[in-house]
Amino acid sequence: MAGTEGPVVFCLHGGGYCGLSFALAASKLKEKARIVAMDLRGHGKSATQNDVDLSIETLCGDVFSVLKTMYGDAPPAIVLVGHSMGGAVAVHIAAKKSFPSLAGLVVVDVVEGSAMASLIHMQKILSNRMQHFSTPEKAIEWSVKSGSLRNIDSARVSIPNTLKYDESKKCYTHRARLEETEQYWREWYEGLSEKFLSSPVPKILLLAGTDRLDRALTIGQMQGKFQMVVVRHTGHAIQEDVPDEFATLLLNFISHNRIGPHGIEIPGLRRPPQSKP
Repeated sequence: MAGTEGPVVFCLHGGGYCGLSFALAASKLKEKARIVAMDLRGHGKSATQNDVDLSIETLCGDVFSVLKTMYGDAPPAIVLVGHSMGGAVAVHIAAKKSFPSLAGLVVVDVVEGSAMASLIHMQKILSNRMQHFSTPEKAIEWSVKSGSLRNIDSARVSIPNTLKYDESKKCYTHRARLEETEQYWREWYEGLSEKFLSSPVPKILLLAGTDRLDRALTIGQMQGKFQMVVVRHTGHAIQEDVPDEFATLLLNFISHNRIGPHGIEIPGLRRPPQSKP
């Protein structure tokens, strides 16, 4: 958590990442917003009774529970930010339309078409990555050398929290057991474009490189239903690779859509005090 005023920018990381994926961006965002970045189930420091239940319903339920615990029945305006798997969770939450203080949706580098197409390669990608590290420093080094992160400063902050120490092997290994969650992968991304377009809040899609939009998104983009920015010279984790640029894009999105601590602010209109039902 960071920041003391403005709307809440609630950040959901991707599979295998952790809440600290947003740490460097938060240092700039906190000047004008409050940042919350949670560790999703089975990731970072979060511990649950079933760490491999990454079904979309369970993940959405976890986020709702955290929001409810933090803010009770009077939540501030929330801008939901999700990267990769976290982007899918953010879209599903927004599409449920059951969180009235949701004021904006930011989806980072996930598009239904290319995500669905890449699922067949996913197990191979997971098994090909380096699995064991003698020290956290080795894992940080590997993350940058392998290209999964391109910013050593961010890797130093976020990678240690994605590891756990394996006593039997006397080394560090990946905390998230993603290879055991394959049964849920399709449901993260199926129907994501239509859900994104149906979310009744201002939306922005941040893409690394020129990820091809699928048909639904292309039409939605032509109709001006969402803002899209292609961020050059960055890998999949835009928020880690170019945290300042990422923060600036978010702050511009918030100010462009006039999202204040209580929601959309229309100049000259005072918001009536909320009465408890």
